[in-house]
Amino acid sequence: MGHVILAATGLKREARLIARPGVVAIAGGGDATRLEAALEARAESASALLSIGLAGALAEGLVPGDWVIGDATTPRWRDHLAMRLPRARIGSVFADGTMAFDAAVKRRLHTETDAIAVDMETHVVKRVAERRGLPLAILRVISDDVKRTLPPAARVGMRADGGIALGAVLASLILHPGQIPALVGVARDASRGMRSLFRGYDMLARVGLVPPNLGKLPLDMA
Repeated sequence: MGHVILAATGLKREARLIARPGVVAIAGGGDATRLEAALEARAESASALLSIGLAGALAEGLVPGDWVIGDATTPRWRDHLAMRLPRARIGSVFADGTMAFDAAVKRRLHTETDAIAVDMETHVVKRVAERRGLPLAILRVISDDVKRTLPPAARVGMRADGGIALGAVLASLILHPGQIPALVGVARDASRGMRSLFRGYDMLARVGLVPPNLGKLPLDMA
């Protein structure tokens, strides 16, 4: 076993923010099969797995910029993170590889699963962690609240490699120009989420992303 954390994100932008000495970040881009293969290819050298990045809220009271710690996080690691992110909400994070872009769907998922947030990578990271017997942490930052339905352009904005599908976004705007105000709101909230992700993760990296002796992980992440 090595001493590297494998971190799964959705976007390349998130992966660039997360990557540090001792942390290898992989952008899933919504392609669960490709993400799982990439994690498995590096799992032999890993000491832990991390699902991190932006997420949608499924529960009331969560707003863009809020941190969520998934309750499936390895208990000692979860407690360590909660001490350093005292305002974070601990709860279940749902993922099945599809985008929950509709407010009604978000509310239904919350009712059916009791999850408080949704992303597109956590289910893959959990599978690999269970298969490999590795510690797991789920850290997400809310980018859209439960009341928001994403406009069409936001639903096509991510390429399979985690990059921005600018051509698809522009094409959607040409076809449906009335969605521009809604898209501006989505971008504003996503920016708020990214700023919170940067600040919180930078703090965690400086004080210790993981607790001492958890899988003999590196403590100096800065």
